[in-house]
Amino acid sequence: QVRLVESGGGLVQPGGSLRLSCAASGFLGNINVMGWYRQAPGKQRELVAGITRVGDTNYADSVKGRFTISRDNGKTMVYLQMNSLKPEDTAVYSCTAGRSGPEYWGQGTQVTVSS
Repeated sequence: QVRLVESGGGLVQPGGSLRLSCAASGFLGNINVMGWYRQAPGKQRELVAGITRVGDTNYADSVKGRFTISRDNGKTMVYLQMNSLKPEDTAVYSCTAGRSGPEYWGQGTQVTVSS
């Protein structure tokens, strides 16, 4: 089993920044990809960013150039640096992990972008 715990969400003004953290624990030997998804009220959940075991990354078009996903060398922490935040970034952000996709999910952290 893999446990994921997110932190770092909150309220921020448009144009501001937040950094989300995800702490992974448990048996991580089969985990090849980790990522961040988000779901806004009334909208479908969407992939925000992903990172592979070897460090390859991918991003949703809506966040390219503003968000950066990274992980620590021990591969137990994943981060999402979010800059130039917009009101449309408001959502619950969830950390995921799996062999080739999101098999394990964290409980989610709320990000609200509002003036």
